[in-house]
Amino acid sequence: MKKQKRVAIYCRVSTQDQSTKAQEYELQQFAMNRNWSVTRIYTDKKSGATSSRPALDELMADCRKRKVDVVLTWKVDRLGRSLRHLVAAFEEFKRLGIDFVSMEGIDTTIPSGELVFQIFGAIAQFERTLITERVKAGLAEAIRKGKKIGRPPIRVLTAAEIRKIQAARQRGVTLKKLATQFGASMWAVYQAGRK
Repeated sequence: MKKQKRVAIYCRVSTQDQSTKAQEYELQQFAMNRNWSVTRIYTDKKSGATSSRPALDELMADCRKRKVDVVLTWKVDRLGRSLRHLVAAFEEFKRLGIDFVSMEGIDTTIPSGELVFQIFGAIAQFERTLITERVKAGLAEAIRKGKKIGRPPIRVLTAAEIRKIQAARQRGVTLKKLATQFGASMWAVYQAGRK
């Protein structure tokens, strides 16, 4: 006998004076028609533009604990309005092996629905590539303008301190001991000892 799927229903409205009851009813009927077991109904009364919402955070935590097999929502925009947030949620569902179904037609429990995960995965990869390119371009521009890149040193060693470090290194004094003695990082002491 096929194992009954555990479904988490997620409902959201934008304001406190709105009700999620209509969404809840339709989604419970949908789950019942699929012979799914509703484990919990998560409801938020908050804008979809906000990525952190109490019930959504609980839903994602329960997904990570493998308490559900399917996340069911009325429309995809109930989960989130930002493409970045939707892509992140879909990637996590995919990684966890959790299906996503919205009553407006997205259904990853069927083979054609797998395409949705593939499309969102491709969008996520494209976005990561763009971000990497922007970061690299920004760093290159900063270097061209003479900006120092990276963490600033704990302290800059004087020429006299560098000479003392070089002499101490030739005597076999450890980097750690010199770093402590001069109040500098081990990397700075290593660099000074090489000169």
